[in-house]
Amino acid sequence: MFNLALKDIQQYFKDRTAVLLSLLLPIALMTIFALMYGGIGGSSESKPITLLFTDQDNTELSQEVYSTLDSLDGLKLVSKSFPEAKKLIQKGKNASAFVLYKGFQDSVNSGQKLPMELFYDEAKEIEVGLLQQALWSNLFGITMKKNIKGKIDDWIVEKNPELSADEIDDIREQIAEQFDGFEKSEDNSKLEEDSELPMTALVGEKKDGNLGLIQAISGVAIMMLLFSVSASGASLLTEKEEGTLRRLLVAPISPSNILYGKMLSTLFLAILQLTVMFLYSWLVLGLDIFINLPALILMILASAIACSSFGIFMASVCKSRKQVESLSTLVILVLSALGGSMMPLFIMPAIMQKIAVISVNYWAMDGFFDIFWRQLPIIDVLPNVLVLLGIGFGLTTISVISFRKTILRMM
Repeated sequence: MFNLALKDIQQYFKDRTAVLLSLLLPIALMTIFALMYGGIGGSSESKPITLLFTDQDNTELSQEVYSTLDSLDGLKLVSKSFPEAKKLIQKGKNASAFVLYKGFQDSVNSGQKLPMELFYDEAKEIEVGLLQQALWSNLFGITMKKNIKGKIDDWIVEKNPELSADEIDDIREQIAEQFDGFEKSEDNSKLEEDSELPMTALVGEKKDGNLGLIQAISGVAIMMLLFSVSASGASLLTEKEEGTLRRLLVAPISPSNILYGKMLSTLFLAILQLTVMFLYSWLVLGLDIFINLPALILMILASAIACSSFGIFMASVCKSRKQVESLSTLVILVLSALGGSMMPLFIMPAIMQKIAVISVNYWAMDGFFDIFWRQLPIIDVLPNVLVLLGIGFGLTTISVISFRKTILRMM
């Protein structure tokens, strides 16, 4: 019994690289998730929320609103015209835009309903919820005092036409004195709670897309595809270990063609797997895959190329199937965590959102979100397609070079 156990232990430690990778996997995952939840290098101060600001009123009061909001620690204002802000939100570049319409100052002074609106992307509702609370709380302090004074002033003039101009001025001075000590109180808080900041969703409100469904489908599809193509690519090393590769090298075929043949088969399986996943999502889960079919086909092809090249790359840089299994598991889980397959990117720390661009998952998922959630035209999906194709081309080039230098020399 002990001899059998000793044999298995000795067999396990024969491939030292695979042993090291198996130990590194939990360490790497712990580090990644600690970063995702802000447990490493976290600052006591949170990153300011970026708010696009459109001032169509261009008055002293609207500029005061801008200055006051921009001075807040948790808020960063960026001035944009409304068409520019709308386009940025629809493309997923920003979460929200605050618009002060023409007549804002006049409405405040006359006690009328304030012409302003917050536009947002429902996919980032957590960020927008925090923004809405901070935004309206500060807007109330800026505008409500003047708004209430305006209502009282209009009421006095309307109900007392017999008063002279001097009498009205005197009453206005008394009202101003009463408002000089206007601060937060229970009465003011009640007014604030009863008031509402008009909000309109530019992305998500009138569309059939289900945010959670799109996140689940795109995230799981890419992550599981990476596992599948890694196993397919590892079969190249199985052929080496079993002697099949040696016999192929004797045949009248170049070494590169052997690798290309394996890549074609892997690519076919990747396209098939993604196609089946999206068909299932349509038939069973209710995802409308025909909303932009040409763009979806392009994204499936580009994602399949990038992922299949990753599988061959892993096989070309490893020396054994066991190493591929350990290393691919480590790399895929890290890429999936970084790229948003495990957790939506918008709730991750800012540093993680920047690092995410190195992941295949990020570009593939962003492309699928452009199609199903943002419902962008095919021209806006092309950048993601080109990046994925670039990843595929780069990994394929490295794989060919590594295959010639590493695997063939070991024969």
